[in-house]
Amino acid sequence: MFFKKDKGGSFEYLIAGLGNPGREYENTRHNAGFVAADIISDKFNISFNKSKFDALYGDGTIGGARVLVVKPQTYMNLSGTAVQKLSAFYKIPASRIIVMHDDVSLDVGKIRIRRKGSSGGQKGLANIIELLGTEEIPRIKIGVGSKPHPDYDMKDWVLGRIPAEQQTDFKLSCENAAKAVAEIISRGIDSAMNKYSK
Repeated sequence: MFFKKDKGGSFEYLIAGLGNPGREYENTRHNAGFVAADIISDKFNISFNKSKFDALYGDGTIGGARVLVVKPQTYMNLSGTAVQKLSAFYKIPASRIIVMHDDVSLDVGKIRIRRKGSSGGQKGLANIIELLGTEEIPRIKIGVGSKPHPDYDMKDWVLGRIPAEQQTDFKLSCENAAKAVAEIISRGIDSAMNKYSK
């Protein structure tokens, strides 16, 4: 696949899957966004063949729109660095940025779509909101389940792996997140909410 030279303003959407880079973080709860981004990559033949702006990313077409699919490489808490740099370079407004991230308030297997709002405590999304200066950023929350008891350390929980008995439901939710991205681009966020927010 050949790519034209990078130039600003040529993309309609930026799709950011949040997670932590490195093999030790693969398949952890916090990497749900990376898993969904990989599904989009496979489904739409978009290769992560560029490494710039503190991100791995690639470009392709979804629903007739030219898109960037991005995996920030700054670790979760600084996800906004890559998103802000890419959105500025390619002139993509916040309303055309779709963020996919883990959510501990949703059960495994569930996703929820929002057109805007606070971070809800998700630090990667919080950093994106801070650096872009707006909460009006569409997002897809991927359920990873709540920690087993209040005293359980949240960092240990989100950096833990989805247990084997929940893997099927987790993969389904990541696949639905990928489908929801296509639905948002093709038919709008209301349609995606009606179909996929459970």
